[in-house]
Amino acid sequence: MPALQVRRTRRRGLISLTPLIDVVFILLVFFMLASSFTDWRAIGLTAPTTGAAGGSVEGALLVEIRPDGLRFAGEFLPLDTVAERVGTRVARAPETTVLVRPTPGVDLQRTVTVLDRLVAVGTVNVSVIRDPAR
Repeated sequence: MPALQVRRTRRRGLISLTPLIDVVFILLVFFMLASSFTDWRAIGLTAPTTGAAGGSVEGALLVEIRPDGLRFAGEFLPLDTVAERVGTRVARAPETTVLVRPTPGVDLQRTVTVLDRLVAVGTVNVSVIRDPAR
């Protein structure tokens, strides 16, 4: 009696790709909505080295950031006026160095705002100097 061969085929369970595509699509939409396409503007600063000889500050402009306002050329001025005056000077002499000195009590955001504004008016050489007493 011939042996009856039963062929057993193992059938794999089908996995539907539809839920996977749905998840990928939802992730794609999530990241598109959560992303920010803001143009980040970097302000290039060079940190001073300790004990290094300072560069020439002859002809440099000094903007002092105080808790009670900005001081430029010996007088307290609003930020727009300081930016306008610095922009005018830098337009005449593009190599002019602008020194920004925040005094104690000035927060970092205020300093960054002033730096950002000075760069926006065309200042290329900007240096942040610290209070020598600290």
